[in-house]
Amino acid sequence: MEHREGSLLRDSKTMFIRSLKLSFRSPGAIALALIMPASILVVFVYMLGGAMNVGEFSVVNFIVPGVILLTIGQSAPPIAVRLNHDITKGVIDRFRTMPIAKSSILIGHVSATVLQSIVTVATTICIALLVGFRPQASLRSWLMAIGIIALYILMIMWLAVLIGVFAKDSESASGLMTLVGIFPFLSSGFVPTETMPTVLRVFAENQPMTPIINSVRSLLLNQPLADRTLFTALLWCIGLTVVFYVTALRVYKRKVAK
Repeated sequence: MEHREGSLLRDSKTMFIRSLKLSFRSPGAIALALIMPASILVVFVYMLGGAMNVGEFSVVNFIVPGVILLTIGQSAPPIAVRLNHDITKGVIDRFRTMPIAKSSILIGHVSATVLQSIVTVATTICIALLVGFRPQASLRSWLMAIGIIALYILMIMWLAVLIGVFAKDSESASGLMTLVGIFPFLSSGFVPTETMPTVLRVFAENQPMTPIINSVRSLLLNQPLADRTLFTALLWCIGLTVVFYVTALRVYKRKVAK
């Protein structure tokens, strides 16, 4: 059944629509995803901005890349929860009795959440423009920044899938994804790493978020971008996406085979 001609695309579309409908049943989560970027921008720009030292940048220009990654992370827990619910509550077992491509279930969850993340990122940028964000990127730089953000979305979504299929229950899945969501705060997203204590600075400079944020920031603000920074960002995004994708598929197939 898995390899029926034309089945994967059709079944993935069906699961995509199903996942969207499930997300619409939680309007609070959607509202939170839209309100979160506005709240963070208002707090950092209008309440904490006067006390922040971000060098040559305005506060809003400096923090927008970090806020984008943060809001993407906030969009990820629902996919882990919904997928875990499908596995632990027997929904996957019912799907297995139907003539559908098994991988379409994962693809449907991921594609629906990617769409929601894209909407959230667009909303974040619009709100940032309203509070003073002034990008200076060329079309080429915009396309490169969008490409990096798209790779990051895929990375986070497949991590959410992995956590969803690995966790014992939906509460654990949500909690683990919430922990992942704080990583942009422990990076160069909101303050320069040079201002951090030594131990935190070493961690921040060597975790995935920092080169990704630095690359997006440099591209959007038309600042010099070191090839090493861009290469490191791409390496993290692509490498982790492959690892999460392969591992998630293996764990998923093992669980549904039981």
